[in-house]
Amino acid sequence: MSAPLYFVNARLIDPGSGYDGTGAIKVEGDLITEVIRDHSPVPGEGTMVDCGGLPLAPGIVDMRVFVGEPGSRHRESFRSAGDAAAAGGVTTFIAQPATTPPLDDPALVQFALARARETSPVRVHAMAALTRGLKGAEMTEQQFLLDAGAVALTDADHAVGDAKVMRTCMSYARALDALIVHHPQEPGLSRGTCASSGEFASRLGLPSVPAIAERIMLERDLALAENTGARYHADMLSTAGSLVPLARARQAGIKATVGVSIHHLTLNEFDIADYRSFFKLDPPLRAETDREAVVAALAEGLIDVIVSSHLPWDEEAKRLPFEEAATGAVGLETFLPACLRLVHDGRLTLTRLFEAAALNPSRILGLPGGRLTAGAPADLVLFDPDAPFVLDRAELRSKAKNTPFDRQRMQGRVKGTWVAGRRVFGE
Repeated sequence: MSAPLYFVNARLIDPGSGYDGTGAIKVEGDLITEVIRDHSPVPGEGTMVDCGGLPLAPGIVDMRVFVGEPGSRHRESFRSAGDAAAAGGVTTFIAQPATTPPLDDPALVQFALARARETSPVRVHAMAALTRGLKGAEMTEQQFLLDAGAVALTDADHAVGDAKVMRTCMSYARALDALIVHHPQEPGLSRGTCASSGEFASRLGLPSVPAIAERIMLERDLALAENTGARYHADMLSTAGSLVPLARARQAGIKATVGVSIHHLTLNEFDIADYRSFFKLDPPLRAETDREAVVAALAEGLIDVIVSSHLPWDEEAKRLPFEEAATGAVGLETFLPACLRLVHDGRLTLTRLFEAAALNPSRILGLPGGRLTAGAPADLVLFDPDAPFVLDRAELRSKAKNTPFDRQRMQGRVKGTWVAGRRVFGE
């Protein structure tokens, strides 16, 4: 075994215990072997990293990342996505199955995971397709996909509109103890839209989807989860109305967890005022009252997970009229700085932030990360939460540059990222 690695003079952020204070960590091989609170030990033989009093936290686990392999490597490869993730403090990301072809076959899942192991500097897992071709009509072979390495089943940003198909999928998933991840947007109301219904969308002349489209689908999914006993995760909630059935489901003991995109936590519908297609997202950016409601729900623990919803597009796909432009934005490299906006605003503590961005995703997916405890993976991020900068999208490590934060003032920089005890970002 190689000599130990010591992180000393650190402000430890451990979401598992809620600890936020001074301390040190000892790493041997790819695991944390000792966590010392309140002081730093005198290191023995080994390498020392002086954290300079900065926060040291478990690496972020991002549950919703789109990568172009297979089929669209020009948009994003596992290598470029991994480089962006490491620069954003993300040590594990979960690739979505919306590729070309989609990951609806065990061989394709194995191919994607093998490519990721070969090229990505961070850990990569994959979700497999819930229905064949992501078309919402025929269930995939769940057991074979799980055996191939999939950590969950989803149709990514394609909602399964047929309740009978979804119930069948959930029933099989319950027998396998598999996790179903779904995009709660009612397809009939959402089809052909690009903004959130209201006075502002009407003034812009944009086709819009009512907020109730999200609640309708969430209500249906929660009812089916209760009926089948399946484990269910709603990938992204964005409206105040959806929090009502969610709270009711929690009280009823339904096995349901939910996520929210960092874009929906920090942006609102007014950001599309200039028809800037970098702000065209799915679900669309919502009213400020909705944003405030989901931030509050995240802070109090009703919402479990924050995701980047990293969706890369090339310039040609985004440089179009707003209605015609591709939907989505990159978010891996900007994940932590954007999340820190909520900390600086006093809406989240650092421990709550890393609970939602690292610990809860690990728990939901059955992964060992998200903790600063002996025996946990040595997946760590060291960052300066107060370092100011202006984001220049041209400097992003992702192949795609479609970020809504271009030219915005940000606060918080990653100083170093370690995966399995090996430094993958920083000097």
